[in-house]
Amino acid sequence: MPYILVIYTSFRLINAVKRFLPLAVLLLLVTGCAHLDPRADFLKLIDRPRVALAPQVQKMSGTNGITEFHFSFAADANDRVPGIMMKPANLLGRLPVVIALHGTGGNKNNMLVLCRKLAGTGFIAVAIDGRYHGERKSGQGQNDYNDAIVRAFHGSGEHPFYYDTVWDVMRLVDYLQTRDDVDASHIGLIGISKGGIETYLAAAADTRIAVAVPCIGVESFRWALDHKDWQGRIGTIQNAFDTIAKENGVTQPDSAFVQKFYDRVVPGIAGEFDGPEMLALIAPRPLLVINSDSDNHTPLPGVIECTDAAQKVYAADNAENNFAVIIQKNTGHQVKPESERAAIEWFVKWLQP
Repeated sequence: MPYILVIYTSFRLINAVKRFLPLAVLLLLVTGCAHLDPRADFLKLIDRPRVALAPQVQKMSGTNGITEFHFSFAADANDRVPGIMMKPANLLGRLPVVIALHGTGGNKNNMLVLCRKLAGTGFIAVAIDGRYHGERKSGQGQNDYNDAIVRAFHGSGEHPFYYDTVWDVMRLVDYLQTRDDVDASHIGLIGISKGGIETYLAAAADTRIAVAVPCIGVESFRWALDHKDWQGRIGTIQNAFDTIAKENGVTQPDSAFVQKFYDRVVPGIAGEFDGPEMLALIAPRPLLVINSDSDNHTPLPGVIECTDAAQKVYAADNAENNFAVIIQKNTGHQVKPESERAAIEWFVKWLQP
């Protein structure tokens, strides 16, 4: 559906100016619009040479019938991803998996309570550290993360702001597929805040993710720029943004400067890879969106743009029952207990532990 809208808009533009353009230019415009493929473009952007996973697994002490493991694997030539895995001790055979992603400044340990609930329901539950978080940082605070974002602005080739963790999730799925206790056709993904954005991006990019639940992360970056309502999202990486603004002599950043920042740090996030485009790519796989009505990180009108776009594609696929939205009333940037329960029920419904 988003492709049709883009092509339709482009043809209106072409019709308006066709008398002034050579036929070859018109054909180039039409061909370019007809071959938009956000998934392929996103995968090309985040791709890097694949290396052997070289997994390392260490059993930990489990409790309440749940066995726990610390594990790691190679995401690329320079980075190993550490994680915690929990599984029901009394269940044998291949089990469905739910991966849980933390928010900015957090780490995998923030997701362990949820993981225990999921394991207690019959899932293998997995939490990993995002780039420059948890075991993947050198000190306290978010200095490593912010420094990496500054480097990305200067052309380091990294994408520590969302995209690199999406790659890590894809490599995690590669690893899970090698395990004889995993049902690789039943892999779910849930994330909070930063992890929520990474959840819908990863699910859009990797169709092996069967079920997705992005929490307080779905948004339209383009809407936020157009309506000058980007401050909440930028605030999650304020130190990095302020450093870059100072380097560029910008004392009062505006939407144009934020666009420049995004173009270098997370290219396409307010365009081809924005929420409405990427959320729609998850269809017809089961998708539950959890957001709030008073969250300055994800302004509600931008959220609605995303969910409306997705709803149209699910309807076109005759998969309306696979898509649901929870908007938490009178709520800011948090996931309420009842929303967490709804997320677990969603996984139970579609992954059937």
